Amino acid sequence: MRNPDFEAMTAFAAIAERRSFAKAAVALGVSPSTLSQTIRELEEGLGVRLLNRTTRSVAPTEAGERLLDRLRPILSDFDAAIDTVRAFRDKPSGLIRLTVPPPAASFILAPNLQRFLAAYPDISLEISVDTALVDIVAERFDAGIRVGHRVERDMIAVRISDPVRHVVVAAPAYLALRPAPETPRDLLRHNAIRFRLPQGGFIPWRFHENGRSFEVTPEGSLIVNDPDVALHAAVDGVGVLYTVAPYTAAAIADGRLVPLLEPWQPVPADGFYLYYPSRRHVPAPLQALINFLRANLKNGHSDAG
Repeated sequence: MRNPDFEAMTAFAAIAERRSFAKAAVALGVSPSTLSQTIRELEEGLGVRLLNRTTRSVAPTEAGERLLDRLRPILSDFDAAIDTVRAFRDKPSGLIRLTVPPPAASFILAPNLQRFLAAYPDISLEISVDTALVDIVAERFDAGIRVGHRVERDMIAVRISDPVRHVVVAAPAYLALRPAPETPRDLLRHNAIRFRLPQGGFIPWRFHENGRSFEVTPEGSLIVNDPDVALHAAVDGVGVLYTVAPYTAAAIADGRLVPLLEPWQPVPADGFYLYYPSRRHVPAPLQALINFLRANLKNGHSDAG
């Protein structure tokens, strides 16, 4: 004989607790006749009468009382377990693991961490700053942030920034030793600080002229894979740097760096997107982060796809 299923046991407990088929039926959302059939099959399967019933009353038998005593803690634990899961939906709590590139970590997340964590005290964030593309499913991240063209097409992507503008800068000390470039092609005669991508290539130096985009590939004595190192080297006069604008804003403002080639303003790249694997049952903490970024970032935009 196979053991009774959980639904049958739940039905029995509901009737025994309420001493009524009608009241139990309302609580469970089924008809009294369905409950009656369930209990009949349960008793037949066990070979034991669990409920004494007349037209006026229902009461557990001795066997039914013993079964009910054992079921109460089990059903209570079950309800508690379900409530725990629902809490993730109804009240954002738990850990969010993110993989993000350095610019997004510095200029999108860092300025907003305090406000987000204050608004959601039951959420914890783990942020992994990576220049390499990471398989968020294989590495068990909840989501990632990348520029749009680097997000896989099978991911759900939400735009959280305007297009990322690049600038060309150099320190006054560097420019004191050689004339500033007048066109992007003049960069071929300058010492460039180049950024190595995780795949092995370099970040391209892109410009815009007469409605067309083109690239310049300068050489240089310094290759890095960390934007802060590159910025420090540029401020120290090592060479000319091509990087995202937010990194240089403070140094330009206080005169440590000089913007170059502004008439050939580099073409803005894609904006940053937060991406994740599926639209179905997005964890409440992650949905809270998505909503927060879109609502609080001045340059936030709508879904990208």
